Amino acid sequence: MRADEEDGYREFVRAFWPRLVRTAYLLTGDLHHAEDLTQTALAKAYRSWRKVSRSDRPEAYVRKMLVTCNSDRFRKRRVGEHLTAIPPDVAGSHDPAAQVDDRGSLLAALAQLPPRQRAVVVLRYWEDLSESEVAEALGCSAGTVKSQAAKGLAKLRACPELAVSAVDSADEITTSGGGNR
Repeated sequence: MRADEEDGYREFVRAFWPRLVRTAYLLTGDLHHAEDLTQTALAKAYRSWRKVSRSDRPEAYVRKMLVTCNSDRFRKRRVGEHLTAIPPDVAGSHDPAAQVDDRGSLLAALAQLPPRQRAVVVLRYWEDLSESEVAEALGCSAGTVKSQAAKGLAKLRACPELAVSAVDSADEITTSGGGNR
């Protein structure tokens, strides 16, 4: 790789590392897996950087690599993971305990979705991609994205941990005087 291409790759990694890790975290539910997944996708992007950098949207290209690498993780071997409903203690917590509980509940609920539905929900609603962008990233049709999103959201709506979390948040708003009455 030429020096200018190497510099372009390094700039890309600096600019998009946090966002790619966040997406990977939402796909995997584990920070260490997310960092490994991001490194794997970026290593593949490095090997084909000329092609990636020439694309209209290199971030979308690498995001698709990220999703594919995550799918490959499930194809190669099934690793039994058990996510807990309560995340471990966080140092320096300034009592957004409710946010931690909500986030933990959301991650646990996401972990219950099949990988394809989870990828669609994360890309569509967390990354705020359009249906066509999600379809492109996953290599499927927009109709598949719609149906997988509908099924995934239905499962999330039926998740009791999220229902309790939403009720607690609503109670907090009304008791603190923050809601419309």
